[in-house]
Amino acid sequence: MTEPRPTTLTDRIERLFQVVRRPNGDQHSHEEVARACRENTGESFSAAYLWQLRTGRRDNPTKRHLEALAAFFQVPPAYFFDDEQGKALAEEIELLGALRNSAVRNLALRAVTLSEEGLGTVTDIVEAIKRRESMRDRGE
Repeated sequence: MTEPRPTTLTDRIERLFQVVRRPNGDQHSHEEVARACRENTGESFSAAYLWQLRTGRRDNPTKRHLEALAAFFQVPPAYFFDDEQGKALAEEIELLGALRNSAVRNLALRAVTLSEEGLGTVTDIVEAIKRRESMRDRGE
């Protein structure tokens, strides 16, 4: 089951934190992101302010702040401003997040040379495993 697409600014910022992670898989800290945004803009940008944006307690950041966030997370600023582009970029961000997982990346790289039939077989196997794990998680 896919997660719903981010629709609010808070949703979009939260999604970036959830998906775009450090190479070791950990989330970026508010302080780390805020520091990079301060350096990028030269403007005030605190970890507390970022937390407020992320939790919806503040919802009207400046364009420069959003551009700094976009630069940090390596997404186009349109991710925050344009609903249609935001939806398309959300899908790309999900893919980016998945590919940062080394096991997923290794599987994808091995699958590149497979035929359409081979890819279909791999897809069938993955779907069967997902169903089995879903049943196990539900206690069936």
